[in-house]
Amino acid sequence: MPLKRKRARAIKRETIEMILEASRDVHPNEFGAILRAEEGVITEIMLLPGTISGSRSAIFQLHMLPIDFTVVGTAHSHPSGSISPSGADIAFFQKFGYIHIITGVPFDKDSWRAFDLYGEPINLEVVD
Repeated sequence: MPLKRKRARAIKRETIEMILEASRDVHPNEFGAILRAEEGVITEIMLLPGTISGSRSAIFQLHMLPIDFTVVGTAHSHPSGSISPSGADIAFFQKFGYIHIITGVPFDKDSWRAFDLYGEPINLEVVD
């Protein structure tokens, strides 16, 4: 029986701002984090120990992920500025979570997008 994936419909403003700020701080390397949600709203990020950030990828050590039923997906940056998922991104999306956020240069309020597990853009409302 396939694992039921948790979904989210919105993200807290402070959470997306934190993702964008972390993306800026790690640039020119990729930033990567796990998304946690409560009642359909992404409320925080989780940094996994051992995550490797390079100029072309962020490698998650998923074996370090605790059992956590609030996890809904991932966030990562693209130092190139592109906010479209790569083939490698989509392959990863299909293995883990339902919502995936990609940020790009200049890492401002307009330089991010959310995707489903197939790499299709989805609307993720920003809430206070």
